Amino acid sequence: MQVREVVGGKYRVLSRKDVERIHNASLETLEKTGIEVNSRTALQIFKEKGARVDSSKRRVKIPRAMVDDAIDKAPSKIVLYGREEKYDLILENKRVYMGTGGTALNILDLKSREKRPSTLEDVKKIARLVDALENIHFYLLPVYPNDLPREKVDVNRFYAGLSNTTKHVMGGLYTLPGALNVIKMAEEIAGGKEILRKRPIISFIILIISPLKIDDTYGEMLVEIAKREIPLAIPTEPQCGTTAPATLAGNLVLFGAETLAGVTLAQLVNPGTPVLCGYVGTIADMHTMGYTSGAVEMGLLNAAAAQLAQFWQLPFYATGGMSDSKIPDVQSGYERSLNLLPVALAGANFIHDAAGLIEFALTASYEQYVIDNEIIGMVERALRGIEVNEDTLALEVIDKVGPGGNFLAEPHTVAHMRSEFFFPKLSDRSSREKWLAEGGKDARQRAREIAINILATHKPLPIPSHIEAKIKSGVKGMIY
Repeated sequence: MQVREVVGGKYRVLSRKDVERIHNASLETLEKTGIEVNSRTALQIFKEKGARVDSSKRRVKIPRAMVDDAIDKAPSKIVLYGREEKYDLILENKRVYMGTGGTALNILDLKSREKRPSTLEDVKKIARLVDALENIHFYLLPVYPNDLPREKVDVNRFYAGLSNTTKHVMGGLYTLPGALNVIKMAEEIAGGKEILRKRPIISFIILIISPLKIDDTYGEMLVEIAKREIPLAIPTEPQCGTTAPATLAGNLVLFGAETLAGVTLAQLVNPGTPVLCGYVGTIADMHTMGYTSGAVEMGLLNAAAAQLAQFWQLPFYATGGMSDSKIPDVQSGYERSLNLLPVALAGANFIHDAAGLIEFALTASYEQYVIDNEIIGMVERALRGIEVNEDTLALEVIDKVGPGGNFLAEPHTVAHMRSEFFFPKLSDRSSREKWLAEGGKDARQRAREIAINILATHKPLPIPSHIEAKIKSGVKGMIY
């Protein structure tokens, strides 16, 4: 199965003038207000390259020309590779891919259906499940292995992903030594250092903290990873009303300033470093001041952020398809659909969190991955739109069948029915009588059965045993 090419861009929440105003406001923020940089290495790089640096306050004010130059140097096209070529993702323009997200601390247990802390075994099993779900395009490491010590999380989590799916694996990091061990491990799997640079089967997430702050650990990791030319997603998470202005436009100004600060740092370290500008922004619940992941405004914000990324001609790491519901239920369905579809229609390139997460992204659900595989398939069909040409207008067959006729047996119908429609694998379209005769199961029950069957039968392409042995003996922290 080749990853299907689907293209968005039909939905424009901002006018061209709006995009330019937000862009200019973001650059003004970087130049006037600046950003706090807590990494000594990053602070020194900014100073050496000509930014205005107040070392006592760790405040960096970045000239507009420096940001413009970084945008120009960053690649407009990035390919994130799978272990199998058929899962390669070409991130450019308005191409759209949708996949998992993380990092949740909990899982809804597939057997008990109760919430529990996630483990390394869940990282493996979810990867195996995602490997078999055809509409989920990549595996962003979705849960935290609570059973591991922090210093062993990075390398074991990435290996659990890489060894259980051949789709591209992306993830966040917890320690710099862990990040370097992950790179070493991936080099072994890819076939060497240079091959990994040419065909990166892994990528990393380095978060810029809202408002306007580069953390010490993240800053150091950004610098070291950029030196090694591994693709980096650089997202920011401004939340309207708490870590960002209450207005959506003000939130987007912070997004622009923060992600471009990260992009600029990466290009100062190593011009041409493959970076995805990124956004995980949303609104705060004005009743509780808590994080919301199922808000329709999250979809609007990410759709608008996609337009800004397209204006910069940078690949875009977006968020969509999340829910605040505690279980895979009706609320989960309508929230995730309504904040995924606008982002995809806007042409966001790499939409993470589109599968599996519930409860403010604190919990993952095996059933939800199966349900989201169906939702993503329907979103893909919406993105394909309606093809209008001489054949699809069907004038000849309409004339042939005529008034009161039937198109069912016509060759035109046979020729188009498999490609024109989305065929669900989870949704039930049978009669009530047939549905009752088969147990009257709801979508969550059916999804649970599908997940159990996949985990019992699906065997991903393994990592060759000699490479596995070499990694286990030569990479620090491996307990897998």
